[in-house]
Amino acid sequence: MMKLKVAVRVISCALLLMGFLSSCSAPTETQRADLPLPTAGNISTAYSPLTTGVSSEESNDNKERTGIATGWGKEIESPIGYTDFKRAMAKPKYVSLIRYNDSDGAREMGVDRRTSGGGMQKTAGGMLEWGLYSGWSMLDNYWWRGARFVIGKKGRDYRLRVKNLSDARLEVVLTVDGLDVIDGKAGSTKKRGYIIGAGEILEVKGFRISHEKVVTFRFSSVTSSYANLRYGRTRNVGVVGLALFTEKGKEPGTEIRVRQEARPFAEAPMIRARD
Repeated sequence: MMKLKVAVRVISCALLLMGFLSSCSAPTETQRADLPLPTAGNISTAYSPLTTGVSSEESNDNKERTGIATGWGKEIESPIGYTDFKRAMAKPKYVSLIRYNDSDGAREMGVDRRTSGGGMQKTAGGMLEWGLYSGWSMLDNYWWRGARFVIGKKGRDYRLRVKNLSDARLEVVLTVDGLDVIDGKAGSTKKRGYIIGAGEILEVKGFRISHEKVVTFRFSSVTSSYANLRYGRTRNVGVVGLALFTEKGKEPGTEIRVRQEARPFAEAPMIRARD
């Protein structure tokens, strides 16, 4: 697998690192006020979890919700590097999503499980294919209200797998339960993402807590989800998002078009060759 690279603007990598390292915290089943500040090496990687602004009504709603969400798994090595990447446009070229739940939740939602597709499905006009990997295989895709849907099992870790099918570098901003996978805060297409080289595969194994480590994505109850324990909000659990950006001046297919238009006689009018 490729080494993970994060897109940066023309700013200091150290400043970027400080920005996202100040955003992640490791929630547990304890009360929010008692959650520790995790560390990675000698770098503090978190601020104290949210302890105010969560209404008792919303907290009760979270406890009553069925199905699964994404919780805090185990800490593993997943080093990243940094590279410059200037987006062709401020807005993403494509946005894609995958919804998920457990088997009981899928049944309750009315997901049609009579037909399924392979774990990796193309998106973004064929420039990417992506899916969720859990256990020993990719999770099959079903369809629910026009969107992809996968079925997970509580307690199991999973990862996001994205393959670049184009001939150019691409940037992908990824979210889980509405939270950015790099800084753990609310997802936004204005944030920077991971870079995938042409033909390469990106595997995102969890929420990043430092430039060296992540905490794995783990299917959990809604109450035990990172979104609930960290922010007390579960409105967006059950969805994984992907926003794709192309690189300015290096649009996919450019090299193919240039070669297709190359002339054997540069100073002559373009004439269709005949065998």
